[in-house]
Amino acid sequence: MSLKTMFREFVSKLQKGGGDVAQEKQRKRGKLTARERVDEILDSESFLETDLFVEHSSTDFGMDTKKLAGDGVITGFGKIDQRPVAIFAQDFTVAGGSLGKAHAAKIVKVMDGAGNKKIPLIGINDSGGARIQEGVDSLYGYGEIFLRNTTFSGVIPQLSLILGPCAGGAVYSPALTDFVFVVEKISNMFITGPQVIKTVLGEDVSPEVLGGAITHTAITGNAHFYAKTEFEAFEQIKRLLSFLPANCLETPPRAESKPPLKELTDKVIPDNRRKAYDVIDVIHGLVDDSDFMQVHELYAKNIVVGFARIDGKPIGIIANQPKFLAGVLDVNASDKAARFIRFCDAFGISLLTLVDTPGYLPGVDQEHAGVIRHGAKLLYSYSEATVPKVTLIMRKAYGGAYIAMCSRHLGASSVIAWPTAEIAVMGAEGAANIVFRKEIAASEDPEATRQKKIQEYEDKFANPYVAASKGYVDILTEPNKTRDIVIKAFEYAGEQDHGNSFRRHGNIPL
Repeated sequence: MSLKTMFREFVSKLQKGGGDVAQEKQRKRGKLTARERVDEILDSESFLETDLFVEHSSTDFGMDTKKLAGDGVITGFGKIDQRPVAIFAQDFTVAGGSLGKAHAAKIVKVMDGAGNKKIPLIGINDSGGARIQEGVDSLYGYGEIFLRNTTFSGVIPQLSLILGPCAGGAVYSPALTDFVFVVEKISNMFITGPQVIKTVLGEDVSPEVLGGAITHTAITGNAHFYAKTEFEAFEQIKRLLSFLPANCLETPPRAESKPPLKELTDKVIPDNRRKAYDVIDVIHGLVDDSDFMQVHELYAKNIVVGFARIDGKPIGIIANQPKFLAGVLDVNASDKAARFIRFCDAFGISLLTLVDTPGYLPGVDQEHAGVIRHGAKLLYSYSEATVPKVTLIMRKAYGGAYIAMCSRHLGASSVIAWPTAEIAVMGAEGAANIVFRKEIAASEDPEATRQKKIQEYEDKFANPYVAASKGYVDILTEPNKTRDIVIKAFEYAGEQDHGNSFRRHGNIPL
């Protein structure tokens, strides 16, 4: 057998990971193999694999003496829409994708490559966790990965796909990255698995309920994007990257400006001030091609965040959602918005804030959950952001929530309001009950007096004119003229100085 033939056979064997039987078993679980995943995500013929020949041989703690192909992870570089990315994919067919020293070293090497080249990093997690047979070496490996997740935070976009189990210490790497993608009936994330919980607490819980895709997108907020298939998740990644710069030094990629598919009219805000509406309709009427990519769509639905384009330029949008909990701010909504704002600011993506909120959600549960601390994150994130910030007040903007939703007082570049805007310390009913309490109580007809005072308060404050007269609102306009004004507001907004460091800041989990 010639050396060339031997080489080809050796490469073919390594590329099969755990072998034909193991790969077929993977497919029967409804999962693609690691190599198939890489090929599906990247542009055709663009993948440059590194460290294919890295192997680990061990007899520690009873492990069979055998070589592990690529030590259970595929690493390298490629392109998505002709833009370079770094990628690694854990191979569950090789020792369950478990992480040992050589496995971690391969991941660390490609992470360093991504950081040095300043290109996005995509990690595909499908692993049984730390390779117990390697003892502390596997823990060393996780630590090295976590360090780089943190070092490169705010420098390059880091995306994680959970396409299988991700348990124990392994979950912290995705949690340190910018965006996490999960797939229905395939993804599982938890610190302690169902068996441990049953042993320690006596509770029976399935992996899906404990840490499945819907759990982490709708309940915990640990995942940002939910997909029904792996292929859908890959398309989500490609779409997301189309809005993002390769690193913090580049400007976000511009595209051809396109008009919205639908026009904003005066009817977008109901005449009845208490009636709900879908803020997505407003967004679709403002952004290019009515194309809006929601982030955390299933989590904290009372606030909406995501990416779009205005006049071809990528922007981040934060919007109260009157359709859910009247658009109030609470613990989860504050966390959701704050982290999104910090990501956008880290990568130079301008912010558009749409305001319609009656305030922070009251109640013992919220107070005990730390709404003060969590709400402060929203204030901090907006205040810290140096990118252009344009705010549109559509309807209610009451009390502390008015300030928190990127008011001029937190550094908004421009504040725009519609005639339907209501800017006040609180709603008319609550204000009338407090301000005119004695007058109402002394009246012959308290209810009639109360209604009269409510109307007086609404006439005075249920409009944007008082705030505009003080310069807190810069521009008053009608819905159908808003897009043009927003475009000009971003065009004329200057970016604030963010210091001497090339990195603005990281994107710490909140």
